[in-house]
Amino acid sequence: MEDITYTKGIYTATASVKQVGSDTWQGFVTLARDEGDESVGQETTLYEVEATSSTPEEALEEAKALAHRILGEIEL
Repeated sequence: MEDITYTKGIYTATASVKQVGSDTWQGFVTLARDEGDESVGQETTLYEVEATSSTPEEALEEAKALAHRILGEIEL
């Protein structure tokens, strides 16, 4: 399953999925802040969807929703 990437200004949110059990999946979002200066390391934060899902598709939908919420709260 492919990751989904959203961008707002200097922020990039990547929605992903990981398998946490035999039939259990969890969505997560990696938020990166790119200052444009390659000499400075990129600041990243990991956010996990609280609930788990029974399918990777459902977990990805939850991660996408979380990414939208995170980016929506950022003021540029």
